[in-house]
Amino acid sequence: MILILLYREEDKMSKERVLLFYPPGALFQRGEDRCQQNIDDGSAQAMRACNDLGYAAAILMKGGYEVRLQDYQTQGDTFDDLLRDMEDFKPDMVMMSITNTTIFDDIKVVNELKERYDPIVVLKGALFYAPEQAMLDMLDLSNVDYLIGGEIDFCIGKIADYCFKGIGKPEEINNILYRDADGRIVPTRFHVWDDDLDAQPFPARELMRNELYIRPDTKEPMATIQTARGCPSQCVFCLTPEISGRRVRFRSPQNVLDEMIECYEKHHIRNFFFKADTFTIDPAWVKEMCELIIGSRIYGKIEFTANSRVRPLSKETLALMKKAGCFLVAFGFESGSDEMLKTMRKGTSVEENRQAARWCKEVGLKFWGYFVIGFPWETREDILKTKKLVMETDPDFIEVTIALPFYGTPMYETCRQEGLLEKSVLGSDFFHSSTKGTMHLTIDEVMKLRRDILLGFYLRPKYIVRRMGDCVKDPGIFVQYAKYGLKLVVNLFKAK
Repeated sequence: MILILLYREEDKMSKERVLLFYPPGALFQRGEDRCQQNIDDGSAQAMRACNDLGYAAAILMKGGYEVRLQDYQTQGDTFDDLLRDMEDFKPDMVMMSITNTTIFDDIKVVNELKERYDPIVVLKGALFYAPEQAMLDMLDLSNVDYLIGGEIDFCIGKIADYCFKGIGKPEEINNILYRDADGRIVPTRFHVWDDDLDAQPFPARELMRNELYIRPDTKEPMATIQTARGCPSQCVFCLTPEISGRRVRFRSPQNVLDEMIECYEKHHIRNFFFKADTFTIDPAWVKEMCELIIGSRIYGKIEFTANSRVRPLSKETLALMKKAGCFLVAFGFESGSDEMLKTMRKGTSVEENRQAARWCKEVGLKFWGYFVIGFPWETREDILKTKKLVMETDPDFIEVTIALPFYGTPMYETCRQEGLLEKSVLGSDFFHSSTKGTMHLTIDEVMKLRRDILLGFYLRPKYIVRRMGDCVKDPGIFVQYAKYGLKLVVNLFKAK
């Protein structure tokens, strides 16, 4: 009788276990649903922290669950390492972040785990945001129980509570799909978003290997901090308005600062990437954020980088960001053709691109230029205008990607209607296109133009001398510059 009571007490005290992971394999920005960048084949990208897993872990631990977080791809681990964790941790639920590119391999992973261990399986990714049935039919989802298409921190805790505690109902959880009693995958309500971002716990960085996520030039740990969600822009190639809404939902500057202080004091991280689809969209918010940093106890001890649009933007905002510790700002210039910017609904102009570059140089702030080529309407002359803008603006770093027609975007519909889709967009990425090219150029011609732009920019004597000057000021970054330079050349000629 005593043994029975002890067993029941122990059983009552046990916690359900959840394994959150990125699978082994190539490096992808799995936590950033907007771009899902292929890191291995890019020019100078570094992996950013797995904040989606971190948010999920924080929510689940708050709910009383035992959680293990593993970024197998960035850790350089193998499938055998994943199996060892399954044997050791014995999770009741597994949740994996997927990408459009890796989805078929990702499903093979969870199929294997389901067959061997039979956990509840949850997949999270932009692919599952209000998806077309035709797209779902392309996937073997027979071993998947839940698909999260929305913001993970507002879903995962409710899914676990239903599965393990019988609290709530799946149909009441927004932005997911679930398997019903008849085995069908059923969508819930999409295009609804929660507003109170300050109420969410900070990502569980104590479960992350923070040293894996580095600032590309110095190799120091860099934390990703989500400052806002949503974007009012209407770019035809972007998933953000679909996934996070057109209305920008901000965290309070004080809440962001509190997370920075926790990172600095608890995890010894002094570099930050402010993740927002456009950090500078509200100048008043940026001003308050920067002034809070300047007045805080970590001022002068931390540095940060952020994404920005060239509209709205002011020289005063950039100067204040630099004063607060901004070491680099990244602009989505996209194109050097006003016609292309108009057609892609960017809402900016080439002159505004040039102006943003001038302001950065005037205030002494390094900047990164993102450019995209291969839009359905694009001609060789349009791409050559982009090459001209690259050289004119002369950023400190650039990336040139191939336009990718994600499901759910207007660009996808255009490519489909014009017969430009050579294969499914599933399995392709910014460097391995699913299109035949543009209406005027083959994909081989587009890829050659990309190669010419990147090599023409990075191999200029002027650029090399400037980067060597950085190395003289800080010899520690020489190895990083050399590594990324070699990677760039190898990738470009490998693609050829």
